[in-house]
Amino acid sequence: MALSRNWMLVVILAVTCSVAVAYDPLDPTGNITLKWDIQSWTPDGYVAMVTMNNYQQYRQIMAPGWTLGWSWAKKEVIWSIVGAQATEQGDCSKFKGGIPHCCKHTPSVVDLLPGVPYNQQIANCCRGGVVSAYGQDPAGSVAAFQVSVGLAGTTNKTVKLPKNFTLMGPGLGYTCGPATVVPSTVYWSADHRRKTQALMTWTVTCTYSQQLASRYPTCCVSFSSFYNSTIVPCAKCACGCGAHKSTQGRGGKSHSDGCIMGDSKRALTPGVNTPKKDGAQLLQCTNHMCPIRVHWHVKLNYKDYWRAKIAVTNFNYRMNYTQWTLVAQHPNLNNVTEVFSFQYKPLLPYGNINDTGMFYGLKLYNDLLMEAGPFGNVQSEVLMRKDDTTFTFSQGWAFPRKIYFNGDECKMPPPDSYPYLPNSAPRFPVASALAALACLLVLFLLA
Repeated sequence: MALSRNWMLVVILAVTCSVAVAYDPLDPTGNITLKWDIQSWTPDGYVAMVTMNNYQQYRQIMAPGWTLGWSWAKKEVIWSIVGAQATEQGDCSKFKGGIPHCCKHTPSVVDLLPGVPYNQQIANCCRGGVVSAYGQDPAGSVAAFQVSVGLAGTTNKTVKLPKNFTLMGPGLGYTCGPATVVPSTVYWSADHRRKTQALMTWTVTCTYSQQLASRYPTCCVSFSSFYNSTIVPCAKCACGCGAHKSTQGRGGKSHSDGCIMGDSKRALTPGVNTPKKDGAQLLQCTNHMCPIRVHWHVKLNYKDYWRAKIAVTNFNYRMNYTQWTLVAQHPNLNNVTEVFSFQYKPLLPYGNINDTGMFYGLKLYNDLLMEAGPFGNVQSEVLMRKDDTTFTFSQGWAFPRKIYFNGDECKMPPPDSYPYLPNSAPRFPVASALAALACLLVLFLLA
């Protein structure tokens, strides 16, 4: 009996941990939903519209884009695709007449690049696999392609749902659930006068896990303020220095293999910032070794307002961040008065708690965060009205509780390192305090 209870406890813990990994408290309902709509039957299968909806508020899919994979339930083949293509054709030797587009039992499909011929396009396709976050660009948060499937069933009862869906790509950490039959999708004509309905519909839900996407954090946060000269840097090795072998450079500067010193000639060499298909990074050598650093500076204090400056710096020579997003959780974001040179949108993950907001760039101005170098940063300032009931500069209140960049949570400094007010006593170690007390006692006895 005790053994069975232990096994039950192990199962419960495993399920709880797996759910927690994929749960984002600032976007609790965010996911990517795949929808298959069978539009018509063919002599040996069907034609379906496959739609990918990104319902995440601030997490997008960046270049080089998504790769969608699955396993066929039977011996299906893909006769043709519009708006996408399979990465491999597979063994189609048994076909003597028309050759299918893909005969693999486990096909992998990718989006087409912009500018393909019109007859290969379909609505919401051909963006190079880039899918915007729903909270930033709802129109760009959809991707779609049309697929003609053969050697499949030709009725709702004989069609078998594909299995083992995967949503892959550099930096993508998605886990997809099983396909589930749902009520058929209803379509309206362009003039909204005629209604049609899919012959059969099933959906697949994919959730994101930062731990699956990257072994280490992908960004870090540093702090400073006008009332204290201390600058709190990103934690040392915040993004995994252990992955690199430390070496000694010229002038006694230590750095890691695979990174470039910011003042080196190599950093100015043409072609350094050439992207790699596998998404491999080429970072500027820093103590934190993070691709992205977010700096929050408490800048000014007015009678009724206070002002903070936000700067995002890119240390990756091989990555431009298009349509980047920055999410902050701070108790005074419910009183944002003005945001300069960034777009701002409040996020309400729990309805009535307004302490989270998303910052992103202005189109064609700073929505592109360039690779490491002189243009590899964006910055803005935010003005917030003081709340008499909660506002204070003490105890690190003026600094955010959490920061996310492009949907990944950044490594924060430890709370006891935040800049403190000048009129508050600096924090001494207990040993130092005891030593000081002992000295006072000795002086008192000698007096």
